[in-house]
Amino acid sequence: MTDTRRRYIPPAGHVRLRLTVSWDGAAYAGWQSQASVPSVQDTLQGAFQHLTSAVFRPVAAGRTDAGVHAEAMPVHMDVPESFGVPLPRLAQALNAHLPPTLAVLDAEETPSGFHARFSCAERRYVYRVLRTPQRRPLWEGRALHVRGELDVGAMNAAAASLIGTHDFAAFATQEDRQTVRELRGLTVKPVGEIWEIHVAGQSFLRHMVRGLVGTLLLVGAGKLEANAVTEILASRQRSQAGANVPAHGLYFSGASYGGQGRG
Repeated sequence: MTDTRRRYIPPAGHVRLRLTVSWDGAAYAGWQSQASVPSVQDTLQGAFQHLTSAVFRPVAAGRTDAGVHAEAMPVHMDVPESFGVPLPRLAQALNAHLPPTLAVLDAEETPSGFHARFSCAERRYVYRVLRTPQRRPLWEGRALHVRGELDVGAMNAAAASLIGTHDFAAFATQEDRQTVRELRGLTVKPVGEIWEIHVAGQSFLRHMVRGLVGTLLLVGAGKLEANAVTEILASRQRSQAGANVPAHGLYFSGASYGGQGRG
C-alpha cells in the first residue's frame, strides 16, 4: 500500500461504510458544512449520531453547491467496529432520523482504502430544462423553464467540440485551482417536455457545469454560433461564455470508481 492509500484508511478500530445518498438541494446550502445554515453533511452526520456517538464526518464524492440536487451521491463514513446496526437495516435506521428532503438509499461495507472523493474516477451530472410555452408547477425548483425554441443539433455540435482535455477557465467562476480538466461527455437529450444535458468527467471547476449549460443554451437559442464555443474556450475569459444557469436544474446523477467496487 502506498503512502497515499494509507491516508485513506479508517482509524484503528473502525470500519468504512459506503452509502448512496439522495437529496433535494433547495433545502440545503450545499453539501459542505457551514456555520448557521443547513448542509447535507451536517444533517447526515446528525442522523448517524442518533445511532452512535463515535462517528466521523461523512465524505461525499462531490461538494455540491447550494440548490443543487443529488440523485445518487456516493458517501463514505467511518464507524466503530462495534457499530450495532446491521447493514441491511442501516438505510432505514438513518432515514428515520432524516428530514423528507434527504435519504440514504443503500449502505454497504467497503474496502478500507476506498475514499468517496479521492478514489472517484468519474462524476456525472444532469441539467434539466423544461421546454414548454407555460411553466409547470410540478417542475418548479426541479428544472429551468425555457419558453423559446432551442436547436438541439446546434447545441450538440457545440457540445462535441468541448469534449476532451482543455483549459476550461472560461466556464468557471472564482476558481483558484489549475483549470485544465478532461470533459468526457456533454450531450443534449430531448425527452418530451424535459430536455436533459448530460455531463461527465473526473472532476469539475467551480460552476463549470452551469457555465457550460448556459453557453449551450445561447447556442440553442441562436444567440451564439456553435463554432464560437471553441473561441470562447481558447479565450480563457469567463465574460465570453454564457451566464451560469440556476442551480435548481442541476442534479448530481452518479459516480464511478474504476476497480474499487460498483459504479
